Amino acid sequence: MRRLIAIALVWLGCSLAWLVLGSTLLVRSDESSARLGDGVNALWGPPIRQLPPRAFVGGERPDGSPKTTRPRSDVPLTGSAIDVVLDLEHRKKGLVWFPTYAVDFRARYSFANPDAEPREVSFELPLESEHALYDGFVVSDGDRPVSAEVTQGVARWTAQLGPSEKKSYEVRYRSRGTSRWQYDLTAGTGSVRDFRLSLATDFDEVNFLPGTLSPSKHEASGTGWRGSWEFSSLVASSPIGLSLPERLNPGPLASKITFFAPVSLLFFFFVVAILAHAQNKQLHPLHYLFLGCAFFAFHLLFSYLVDHVSIAPSFAIAAAVSIALVVSYGRLFVGWRFAVREMGLAQLIYLVLFSFSFFFSGFTGLSITVGAILTLFVLMQITGRRDLSGEARDPKIACAQPYRCAAAAEAGPVT
Repeated sequence: MRRLIAIALVWLGCSLAWLVLGSTLLVRSDESSARLGDGVNALWGPPIRQLPPRAFVGGERPDGSPKTTRPRSDVPLTGSAIDVVLDLEHRKKGLVWFPTYAVDFRARYSFANPDAEPREVSFELPLESEHALYDGFVVSDGDRPVSAEVTQGVARWTAQLGPSEKKSYEVRYRSRGTSRWQYDLTAGTGSVRDFRLSLATDFDEVNFLPGTLSPSKHEASGTGWRGSWEFSSLVASSPIGLSLPERLNPGPLASKITFFAPVSLLFFFFVVAILAHAQNKQLHPLHYLFLGCAFFAFHLLFSYLVDHVSIAPSFAIAAAVSIALVVSYGRLFVGWRFAVREMGLAQLIYLVLFSFSFFFSGFTGLSITVGAILTLFVLMQITGRRDLSGEARDPKIACAQPYRCAAAAEAGPVT
């Protein structure tokens, strides 16, 4: 009992050390991402949120004078046909990868004068105003460019619409942003008529933003993805939005592996203890202490090596160092064979492979579950064939099928 309590204290001490290391990694990652993220937005552009254009009659002119004597009223947007292309490029700033993209935006918007008399209609298209870049921004009426004035993040132009006249404008631009792209169907909750948006990407890992509309249809397109949203009439407040796929960042990965480390060590201690008992090997609690320290060395070395070396080489180096520590230490009190075969293999499975499963998002839980079940099966087969009490077993009791054992005993040895 004292031995078990001592081993449990060793495990708790190692778990506390991993908790401190993991918390440190989280703080480092959050500070680095927040600090570098502002710089990336300034260099490459912020997350783009495109709103639909607005049209109205009445109101005030830019100089403050009224356009007409009637109060301002909205001119309905009767149709939207939008084509968007996103090209992803991951960019590294400091030690963090950021998903940046170029967007090619082309849209045709249709409006209708609701009055039975001519009206001067003002149009406004909201744009991003901070760190935004719009290349080739054009508003055109058919083949004729429209003189649109861009001030304070809004493109404005005016036109004369006859009684119940319909008018269409095409908007084109190229821009770039970071992390996500979003299109709002309406400003708040509103109705949308004759709406179509086609979105094409050069990546196939498409993640929709929470609370956004799913596409009407979608399909893989080569190495990319294509989807469309089509509505003849819709009342909604949800936008359309994508979250760009992210590359594996070392900070969050190292923190996840570190926080999971106590589970890996618990598996390792359990398996090594069972195998050592089955082979009459004696391990002192002090041995478990140094084995736990060798496990901790993997996470400590990996956490700080990724600051200077890529993730894969850092992981391989840290794993090799930790396994070398365990095997070279274990051979001193259990011999080379047990140290390499039992200890080394157990560490490879429960430390290296379990940690490596974090490289594949969504498969970690399944990998650990399968590993735990296989471990249970192997240990049951090993211990089921051994006398764990240390006393000699009666061969009749040990026989699983006594009638066959009795027949074999009567027949005698085969000559």
